[in-house]
Amino acid sequence: MAASAALSKVSVGCFHSTVLPRQELGAGIAQNHLCHDRSPIFSPRAKVNALLAPPHFERSSYLGVGTVEEALPLLKPVRKRCQRTCQAAAQPVAPSTQDFRNKQPKDINVLVVGPTGYIGKFVTKELIKRGYNVIAVAREKAGIGGKQGQDQTKTEFAGGDVRFGNATEAESLEKAVNGDRVDVVVSCLASRTGGKKDSWLIDYQATKNSLDVGRKQGAQHFVLLSAICVQKPLLEFQKAKLKLEEELQNTEGLTWSIVRPTAFFKSLGGQVESVKSGGPYVMFGDGKLCACKPISEADLASYIADCVVKPELANRVLPIGGPGKALTPAEQGEMLFRIVGRNPRFIKVPIQLMDGIIGFLDLLSKAFPALEDGVEFGKIGRYYAAESMLVLDSKTGKYDEDATPSYGKDTLEAFFEKCVREGMAGQELGDQAVF
Repeated sequence: MAASAALSKVSVGCFHSTVLPRQELGAGIAQNHLCHDRSPIFSPRAKVNALLAPPHFERSSYLGVGTVEEALPLLKPVRKRCQRTCQAAAQPVAPSTQDFRNKQPKDINVLVVGPTGYIGKFVTKELIKRGYNVIAVAREKAGIGGKQGQDQTKTEFAGGDVRFGNATEAESLEKAVNGDRVDVVVSCLASRTGGKKDSWLIDYQATKNSLDVGRKQGAQHFVLLSAICVQKPLLEFQKAKLKLEEELQNTEGLTWSIVRPTAFFKSLGGQVESVKSGGPYVMFGDGKLCACKPISEADLASYIADCVVKPELANRVLPIGGPGKALTPAEQGEMLFRIVGRNPRFIKVPIQLMDGIIGFLDLLSKAFPALEDGVEFGKIGRYYAAESMLVLDSKTGKYDEDATPSYGKDTLEAFFEKCVREGMAGQELGDQAVF
């Protein structure tokens, strides 16, 4: 099959110049390295004969063969060689006996899945900057709404090896990796919506596929971008992430780093434009129900890159926040008003209102299953309105600011100042927007 497609391509290549003697036909095809071609086979005999003997060429001067009957015996050994080559490429890579951490970055192959997401793009660029041999597998249409094409993705990750595949399908991901050795897998995959099906498809299955393919290709270490909120799993995406975390920790012959960041800057910037334009700041309750130590995308990317080779970060669950004290929504709002030079004006939404809406949608979803995700979205909003993004003390059941590690140098205040000055371009929330 591959040999037939190869013949088609070779014939085009020889159309205007070279005439291959019959005995060199097979070698000529093999030298073009086309055994991985997945073009449809041209099986009808008439079509093959037409290809081998175009009406405006002498058959004897076109690849040195006449009818398909004459060509097939020459193709058999080529087909066998192609099959052996393709089968060899699909074979698992034997685990290396050398610890990859002893290698130079340029000799370490890092497979990144989810490279075009909010955090993934910064992680990928950071790894490239540090000199790793980065294999970034992205969707053909990436970004919010699938607006980013292949050329744009390749340009964004210049210096990396950008390939395209679908991590939700193990076969597609394996095809993108193409049999190359993998030392480390870095997964930045995350559901964009938090819906039930999407959570299990992305946060669990796609990430599991990445683990399986990575292991097959010799991976010794797996870095997982998770979330600090899985400490108290009430939502579907949290349960999906936890299941994957558990399976990762139980994988034999593999070290791992599970990174659980607090809130991202982008997640807290949804009201910048509104407040800048004279609007109020909306918060739930008194604005003091929850707190977080937000971390920038650049600082988090740097920390994740540290996890690739630092042995002290291996086989650990790693909660991580940004620099400075934990901030409540009320404090975030006051900071924003101070930056725009306005007196604070808040709208306080009773959290019980969310409970009523969720209960009503939940009741409707019994009769209308299509509303099921709407219920889940409501629960997500309710969760973030009441639960802190800090380390949860398992003994006291309370969130602990002091137990939440800090990393980096970027502050939320500096982020707000930049957004007020330059706008929110590049910080769009897409499906994750609440306000």
